[in-house]
Amino acid sequence: MDFAFDARTVELRERLLAFMEECVYPAEATAAAQRAALASPWDVPPVVEELKAEARRRGLWNLFFTEEHGFTEEHGFTDEHGSTGEKYGAGLTNLQYAPLAEITGRSPQLAPTAVNCAAPDTGNMELLAQFGTPEQRERWLLPLLAGEMRSAFAMTEPDVASSDATNIATRIERDGDTYVITGRKWYISGALHPDCRILIVMGVTDPDAEDVRRRQSMVLVPRDTPGVQVRRAMHVYGYEDHYHGGHAEVVLDRVRVPVANLVGEEGGGFAIAQARLGPGRIHHCMRLIGMAERAVELMCRRAVERTAFGGPLAEQGVVQQWIADSRVAIEQLRLLVLKTAWLMDTVGNRGAHTEIQAIKIATPRTVADIVDRAVQLHGAGGVGQDFPLAELWAAARTLRLADGPDEVHQRSLARRELARYRPGRP
Repeated sequence: MDFAFDARTVELRERLLAFMEECVYPAEATAAAQRAALASPWDVPPVVEELKAEARRRGLWNLFFTEEHGFTEEHGFTDEHGSTGEKYGAGLTNLQYAPLAEITGRSPQLAPTAVNCAAPDTGNMELLAQFGTPEQRERWLLPLLAGEMRSAFAMTEPDVASSDATNIATRIERDGDTYVITGRKWYISGALHPDCRILIVMGVTDPDAEDVRRRQSMVLVPRDTPGVQVRRAMHVYGYEDHYHGGHAEVVLDRVRVPVANLVGEEGGGFAIAQARLGPGRIHHCMRLIGMAERAVELMCRRAVERTAFGGPLAEQGVVQQWIADSRVAIEQLRLLVLKTAWLMDTVGNRGAHTEIQAIKIATPRTVADIVDRAVQLHGAGGVGQDFPLAELWAAARTLRLADGPDEVHQRSLARRELARYRPGRP
């Protein structure tokens, strides 16, 4: 495993760090003030578009999007260094992207969106690039790559255990040249964003298929299609996550779309979902490490600046233990994530299956613990809006459920481990 980063990755990292210091961190307070003055909480603060324009000018755009997706046309943006851009994205490997995604995780509300690397759009763009038809790519993928629109991925349902994707109950029925979609989804991230134009909906096309993993399909549903009802914003520990476009309850009431809106093939929905979730899981873990780093930074600053019981908090043994344990945990997580990224690049997502599950189990849980220590050190400030810690904790804790709960990954990983010792295995 060679984790030595090439010159281009080092240079992009330096550029991204400068962008964070010069633009993103100062914009956090500006965005909060602008949002408070907006007519609708779902409207986008003007500073967000300013950040996107500046990131694009600096060549910090679509950093996640690799050359593997088959695009050869130039995207056409020009940065301050005179580059015309690397196709539609930066053309980085997972290992090269990892330290950049980590940096954006330090400001999860603004930075990923600023560089057009925010979920759920990243996963949706990869899905369309891998499985979409030329027409689907032209209509939906290109505007997403340009940052002109947002998207949502509609899989989770309130009435079934969606951790088992074979439980999905939404029906997609063929009627001539159209599909008719009926169902109820919830926690559909991004669906409340004013720029969200497309939903990728997973539902059942063949309920009688012998293989339960061949019953589901995915279809593209424009958000303004008759019958699409975005009912309400679901809360996440009290937050509505306005910057991300919220997490909506969506009802599909006999929604009709052309058969041409099918993604891939009928019965391929389960496999497509798995292909989409692999990169999504590691991207979340990359950003989580950045969140942990910011929490430790805030914890250290607080410890040296605050006095209690006759001395700085930094002199308290328990505080020193929190900081030391947090540093050790971050370094362990980073190495595991980098190993996973390297394996994905060298042997593919299937070959990295165990490691993808391992980081999905370990990273959100550990980062939530680190942020919780920072919350404790900040006292009342840790749970309020003057520091980002409460939102960081809520995000980390939620990721123990998103993209599959811990227990699902533990079950699968344990089965793979135990299989090596089953009778009859050489």
